[in-house]
Amino acid sequence: MKNIYFIGECMVELRAMSAATLHQSFAGDVYNSAVYLKRCFPQVTTSVVTALGQDNLSKKMLERFESEQINTQLVFAHDTKVPGMYYIETDEHGERSFIYWRNDSAAKKVVDFLDADALEQLSQGDMFFFSGISLAIIEESAREHFWKVVKQLKDAGVKIVFDPNYRARLWNSVEETKEQYHLAFTFADITLPGVEDLTTLYDVHSVEAVVDYLKPYQIEEIVVKNGPESVVTKEGDTLQSHTIIPVTNVVDTTSAGDAFNGVYLGARLSDKPISSAVQLAAKAAGAVIQQPGAIAPKDIFQLAMAEAGM
Repeated sequence: MKNIYFIGECMVELRAMSAATLHQSFAGDVYNSAVYLKRCFPQVTTSVVTALGQDNLSKKMLERFESEQINTQLVFAHDTKVPGMYYIETDEHGERSFIYWRNDSAAKKVVDFLDADALEQLSQGDMFFFSGISLAIIEESAREHFWKVVKQLKDAGVKIVFDPNYRARLWNSVEETKEQYHLAFTFADITLPGVEDLTTLYDVHSVEAVVDYLKPYQIEEIVVKNGPESVVTKEGDTLQSHTIIPVTNVVDTTSAGDAFNGVYLGARLSDKPISSAVQLAAKAAGAVIQQPGAIAPKDIFQLAMAEAGM
Protein backbone atom coordinates (compact mmCIF):
# COMPACT_ATOMS: atom_id res chain seq x y z
CA MET A 1 0.00 0.00 0.00
CA LYS A 2 1.34 3.42 -0.99
CA ASN A 3 1.64 6.18 1.59
CA ILE A 4 2.22 9.93 1.67
CA TYR A 5 3.01 12.38 4.46
CA PHE A 6 1.88 16.03 4.33
CA ILE A 7 3.71 18.35 6.76
CA GLY A 8 2.34 21.77 7.66
CA GLU A 9 -0.50 23.58 9.34
CA CYS A 10 -4.23 23.06 9.73
CA MET A 11 -6.12 26.09 11.04
CA VAL A 12 -9.51 27.01 12.41
CA GLU A 13 -11.46 28.67 9.56
CA LEU A 14 -14.11 31.31 10.30
CA ARG A 15 -16.36 32.36 7.43
CA ALA A 16 -19.14 34.97 7.47
CA MET A 17 -22.56 33.43 6.79
CA SER A 18 -24.44 36.65 7.53
CA ALA A 19 -23.78 39.95 9.29
CA ALA A 20 -24.13 38.25 12.68
CA THR A 21 -23.15 34.60 12.04
CA LEU A 22 -19.77 32.95 11.51
CA HIS A 23 -19.32 29.38 10.28
CA GLN A 24 -16.40 27.52 11.88
CA SER A 25 -14.50 24.73 10.13
CA PHE A 26 -10.92 23.50 9.70
CA ALA A 27 -8.59 24.09 6.75
CA GLY A 28 -4.99 24.62 5.71
CA ASP A 29 -3.22 23.92 2.43
CA VAL A 30 -1.61 20.56 3.29
CA TYR A 31 -4.66 19.35 5.22
CA ASN A 32 -6.94 20.27 2.30
CA SER A 33 -4.71 18.33 -0.11
CA ALA A 34 -4.67 15.32 2.21
CA VAL A 35 -8.49 15.31 2.47
CA TYR A 36 -9.07 15.45 -1.29
CA LEU A 37 -6.41 12.81 -1.97
CA LYS A 38 -7.94 10.41 0.56
CA ARG A 39 -11.50 10.97 -0.72
CA CYS A 40 -10.44 10.03 -4.25
CA PHE A 41 -7.85 7.37 -3.46
CA PRO A 42 -8.89 5.65 -0.19
CA GLN A 43 -6.31 2.92 -0.77
CA VAL A 44 -3.44 5.42 -0.29
CA THR A 45 -2.41 5.82 3.36
CA THR A 46 -2.53 9.58 3.87
CA SER A 47 -0.94 11.19 6.93
CA VAL A 48 -0.79 14.77 8.15
CA VAL A 49 2.30 15.75 10.14
CA THR A 50 1.50 18.74 12.33
CA ALA A 51 1.27 20.00 15.91
CA LEU A 52 -1.95 20.99 17.65
CA GLY A 53 -2.63 22.08 21.22
CA GLN A 54 -4.42 20.34 24.06
CA ASP A 55 -7.53 22.54 23.91
CA ASN A 56 -11.02 21.58 22.77
CA LEU A 57 -10.60 22.99 19.26
CA SER A 58 -7.47 20.86 18.84
CA LYS A 59 -9.43 17.78 19.93
CA LYS A 60 -12.21 18.61 17.46
CA MET A 61 -9.64 19.12 14.71
CA LEU A 62 -8.09 15.73 15.45
CA GLU A 63 -11.57 14.16 15.29
CA ARG A 64 -12.11 15.83 11.92
CA PHE A 65 -8.84 14.37 10.59
CA GLU A 66 -9.98 10.93 11.70
CA SER A 67 -13.44 11.39 10.16
CA GLU A 68 -11.68 11.95 6.81
CA GLN A 69 -9.67 8.72 7.34
CA ILE A 70 -6.43 10.67 7.66
CA ASN A 71 -3.68 8.93 9.62
CA THR A 72 -2.89 10.96 12.78
CA GLN A 73 0.09 9.05 14.20
CA LEU A 74 2.32 12.08 13.56
CA VAL A 75 -0.14 14.71 14.79
CA PHE A 76 1.55 15.98 17.95
CA ALA A 77 0.07 17.83 20.95
CA HIS A 78 1.97 20.89 22.22
CA ASP A 79 1.67 21.71 25.93
CA THR A 80 1.05 25.45 25.64
CA LYS A 81 0.33 26.36 22.01
CA VAL A 82 -3.02 26.30 20.16
CA PRO A 83 -4.08 26.04 16.48
CA GLY A 84 -3.85 29.11 14.26
CA MET A 85 -7.07 30.76 13.10
CA TYR A 86 -8.19 32.80 10.08
CA TYR A 87 -11.23 34.74 8.96
CA ILE A 88 -12.14 34.64 5.28
CA GLU A 89 -14.32 36.91 3.17
CA THR A 90 -15.22 36.11 -0.44
CA ASP A 91 -16.32 38.67 -3.04
CA GLU A 92 -18.89 38.17 -5.80
CA HIS A 93 -16.17 36.75 -8.13
CA GLY A 94 -15.11 34.08 -5.64
CA GLU A 95 -11.87 35.92 -4.79
CA ARG A 96 -10.82 35.84 -1.18
CA SER A 97 -9.37 38.06 1.51
CA PHE A 98 -8.03 36.76 4.82
CA ILE A 99 -7.25 37.91 8.36
CA TYR A 100 -4.91 35.57 10.28
CA TRP A 101 -4.19 34.86 13.94
CA ARG A 102 -1.28 32.42 13.93
CA ASN A 103 1.50 33.92 16.10
CA ASP A 104 0.83 31.33 18.80
CA SER A 105 0.23 28.44 16.39
CA ALA A 106 1.32 25.01 17.60
CA ALA A 107 2.15 24.02 14.00
CA LYS A 108 5.17 26.36 14.07
CA LYS A 109 6.71 23.88 16.53
CA VAL A 110 6.11 20.70 14.49
CA VAL A 111 9.80 20.21 13.61
CA ASP A 112 10.62 19.98 17.34
CA PHE A 113 8.65 16.71 17.43
CA LEU A 114 10.51 15.05 14.54
CA ASP A 115 12.68 12.70 16.57
CA ALA A 116 14.34 9.41 15.51
CA ASP A 117 11.06 7.46 15.83
CA ALA A 118 9.15 9.95 13.69
CA LEU A 119 11.96 9.94 11.14
CA GLU A 120 11.89 6.17 10.94
CA GLN A 121 8.17 6.27 10.21
CA LEU A 122 8.52 9.05 7.61
CA SER A 123 11.28 7.04 5.90
CA GLN A 124 8.73 4.31 5.12
CA GLY A 125 6.69 6.78 3.03
CA ASP A 126 6.50 6.92 -0.75
CA MET A 127 6.15 10.72 -0.77
CA PHE A 128 6.81 13.59 1.64
CA PHE A 129 4.96 16.81 0.78
CA PHE A 130 5.55 20.34 2.02
CA SER A 131 4.54 23.75 0.72
CA GLY A 132 5.85 27.29 0.82
CA ILE A 133 3.42 27.87 3.69
CA SER A 134 4.83 24.85 5.58
CA LEU A 135 8.31 26.36 5.16
CA ALA A 136 7.27 29.87 6.13
CA ILE A 137 5.63 28.91 9.41
CA ILE A 138 8.50 26.71 10.64
CA GLU A 139 10.51 28.70 13.16
CA GLU A 140 13.81 29.94 11.74
CA SER A 141 15.75 28.12 14.47
CA ALA A 142 14.20 24.80 13.33
CA ARG A 143 14.91 25.12 9.60
CA GLU A 144 18.31 23.49 9.72
CA HIS A 145 16.79 20.42 11.39
CA PHE A 146 13.94 20.42 8.86
CA TRP A 147 16.36 20.28 5.90
CA LYS A 148 18.33 17.48 7.59
CA VAL A 149 15.06 15.53 7.83
CA VAL A 150 14.29 16.18 4.16
CA LYS A 151 17.78 15.03 3.14
CA GLN A 152 17.48 11.84 5.20
CA LEU A 153 14.10 11.06 3.65
CA LYS A 154 15.40 11.65 0.14
CA ASP A 155 18.41 9.43 0.87
CA ALA A 156 15.97 6.75 2.08
CA GLY A 157 14.21 6.81 -1.31
CA VAL A 158 11.15 8.89 -0.33
CA LYS A 159 10.02 11.22 -3.14
CA ILE A 160 10.15 14.85 -2.02
CA VAL A 161 7.22 16.96 -3.25
CA PHE A 162 7.17 20.78 -3.06
CA ASP A 163 4.42 23.27 -3.88
CA PRO A 164 5.81 26.83 -3.69
CA ASN A 165 2.40 28.29 -2.67
CA TYR A 166 3.99 31.70 -2.01
CA ARG A 167 2.42 33.97 0.62
CA ALA A 168 4.49 37.15 0.90
CA ARG A 169 3.09 38.18 4.29
CA LEU A 170 4.43 35.00 5.94
CA TRP A 171 8.04 35.80 5.07
CA ASN A 172 10.45 38.42 6.44
CA SER A 173 11.85 39.17 2.98
CA VAL A 174 11.98 37.97 -0.63
CA GLU A 175 15.64 37.03 -0.07
CA GLU A 176 14.70 34.72 2.80
CA THR A 177 12.02 33.05 0.65
CA LYS A 178 14.39 32.56 -2.27
CA GLU A 179 17.00 30.99 -0.02
CA GLN A 180 14.47 28.47 1.36
CA TYR A 181 12.90 27.79 -2.06
CA HIS A 182 16.36 27.15 -3.53
CA LEU A 183 16.82 24.34 -0.99
CA ALA A 184 13.29 23.05 -1.65
CA PHE A 185 13.82 22.89 -5.42
CA THR A 186 17.23 21.27 -4.87
CA PHE A 187 15.66 18.40 -2.93
CA ALA A 188 12.38 18.14 -4.88
CA ASP A 189 11.57 15.12 -7.05
CA ILE A 190 8.17 16.63 -7.90
CA THR A 191 7.17 20.29 -7.83
CA LEU A 192 3.76 21.86 -8.46
CA PRO A 193 4.27 25.61 -8.98
CA GLY A 194 1.71 28.11 -10.18
CA VAL A 195 3.05 30.71 -12.63
CA GLU A 196 1.73 33.40 -10.26
CA ASP A 197 3.80 31.99 -7.36
CA LEU A 198 7.06 32.42 -9.21
CA THR A 199 6.34 35.71 -11.03
CA THR A 200 6.76 37.78 -7.86
CA LEU A 201 9.88 35.95 -6.75
CA TYR A 202 11.78 35.35 -9.98
CA ASP A 203 10.15 37.65 -12.54
CA VAL A 204 9.03 34.70 -14.69
CA HIS A 205 5.78 35.40 -16.51
CA SER A 206 4.97 32.27 -18.50
CA VAL A 207 4.92 28.49 -18.21
CA GLU A 208 7.98 28.29 -20.47
CA ALA A 209 9.87 30.72 -18.24
CA VAL A 210 8.98 28.67 -15.14
CA VAL A 211 10.21 25.45 -16.77
CA ASP A 212 13.42 27.21 -17.89
CA TYR A 213 13.98 28.64 -14.42
CA LEU A 214 13.67 25.18 -12.85
CA LYS A 215 15.89 23.41 -15.43
CA PRO A 216 19.16 23.60 -13.40
CA TYR A 217 17.51 21.77 -10.48
CA GLN A 218 16.89 18.64 -12.60
CA ILE A 219 13.52 17.98 -10.95
CA GLU A 220 12.05 14.70 -12.17
CA GLU A 221 8.42 15.88 -12.48
CA ILE A 222 7.25 19.48 -12.87
CA VAL A 223 3.55 20.38 -12.93
CA VAL A 224 2.94 24.05 -13.75
CA LYS A 225 -0.54 25.35 -12.92
CA ASN A 226 -1.36 28.25 -15.22
CA GLY A 227 -4.70 29.61 -14.00
CA PRO A 228 -7.98 27.88 -14.81
CA GLU A 229 -7.31 26.89 -18.42
CA SER A 230 -4.08 24.96 -18.73
CA VAL A 231 -1.51 22.83 -16.99
CA VAL A 232 1.92 22.08 -18.43
CA THR A 233 3.93 19.10 -17.22
CA LYS A 234 7.54 18.12 -17.70
CA GLU A 235 8.72 14.61 -16.94
CA GLY A 236 12.35 14.10 -17.85
CA ASP A 237 12.58 15.71 -21.30
CA THR A 238 8.86 15.26 -22.12
CA LEU A 239 6.91 18.51 -22.09
CA GLN A 240 3.11 18.19 -22.31
CA SER A 241 0.37 20.83 -22.39
CA HIS A 242 -2.99 19.77 -20.95
CA THR A 243 -6.17 21.66 -21.79
CA ILE A 244 -8.56 22.18 -18.91
CA ILE A 245 -12.23 23.05 -19.39
CA PRO A 246 -12.77 25.99 -17.02
CA VAL A 247 -15.69 26.05 -14.59
CA THR A 248 -18.24 28.82 -15.15
CA ASN A 249 -19.90 28.80 -11.72
CA VAL A 250 -17.06 30.02 -9.48
CA VAL A 251 -18.18 30.43 -5.85
CA ASP A 252 -14.94 30.30 -3.84
CA THR A 253 -11.40 29.62 -5.11
CA THR A 254 -9.97 28.99 -1.61
CA SER A 255 -8.50 25.52 -2.07
CA ALA A 256 -8.52 24.88 -5.81
CA GLY A 257 -4.74 24.42 -5.89
CA ASP A 258 -4.79 22.22 -2.79
CA ALA A 259 -7.43 19.91 -4.30
CA PHE A 260 -5.42 19.76 -7.53
CA ASN A 261 -2.24 18.80 -5.64
CA GLY A 262 -3.88 16.12 -3.53
CA VAL A 263 -5.71 14.38 -6.36
CA TYR A 264 -2.74 14.66 -8.74
CA LEU A 265 -0.41 13.01 -6.22
CA GLY A 266 -3.00 10.35 -5.33
CA ALA A 267 -3.33 9.51 -9.02
CA ARG A 268 0.44 9.28 -9.47
CA LEU A 269 0.77 7.08 -6.36
CA SER A 270 -1.94 4.89 -7.92
CA ASP A 271 0.22 4.51 -11.05
CA LYS A 272 -1.93 6.69 -13.31
CA PRO A 273 -0.12 8.42 -16.20
CA ILE A 274 0.53 12.15 -15.92
CA SER A 275 -2.19 13.09 -18.43
CA SER A 276 -4.89 11.20 -16.47
CA ALA A 277 -3.59 12.58 -13.17
CA VAL A 278 -3.85 16.16 -14.48
CA GLN A 279 -7.41 15.68 -15.75
CA LEU A 280 -8.61 14.12 -12.47
CA ALA A 281 -6.86 16.84 -10.46
CA ALA A 282 -8.43 19.56 -12.60
CA LYS A 283 -11.88 18.00 -12.14
CA ALA A 284 -11.35 17.99 -8.37
CA ALA A 285 -10.29 21.65 -8.37
CA GLY A 286 -13.32 22.49 -10.55
CA ALA A 287 -15.67 20.74 -8.13
CA VAL A 288 -14.19 22.49 -5.09
CA ILE A 289 -14.43 26.04 -6.45
CA GLN A 290 -18.17 25.62 -6.97
CA GLN A 291 -18.65 25.29 -3.19
CA PRO A 292 -18.00 27.77 -0.36
CA GLY A 293 -15.07 27.09 2.00
CA ALA A 294 -11.87 25.12 1.65
CA ILE A 295 -13.40 21.66 2.16
CA ALA A 296 -16.38 20.89 -0.08
CA PRO A 297 -19.15 18.68 1.37
CA LYS A 298 -18.11 15.06 0.90
CA ASP A 299 -21.26 13.89 -0.93
CA ILE A 300 -21.18 16.77 -3.44
CA PHE A 301 -17.47 16.28 -4.07
CA GLN A 302 -17.77 12.48 -4.48
CA LEU A 303 -20.64 12.93 -6.95
CA ALA A 304 -18.59 15.37 -9.05
CA MET A 305 -15.64 12.97 -9.09
CA ALA A 306 -17.90 10.02 -10.01
CA GLU A 307 -19.11 12.04 -12.99
CA ALA A 308 -15.45 12.60 -13.88
CA GLY A 309 -14.99 8.83 -14.07
CA MET A 310 -13.55 8.08 -10.63
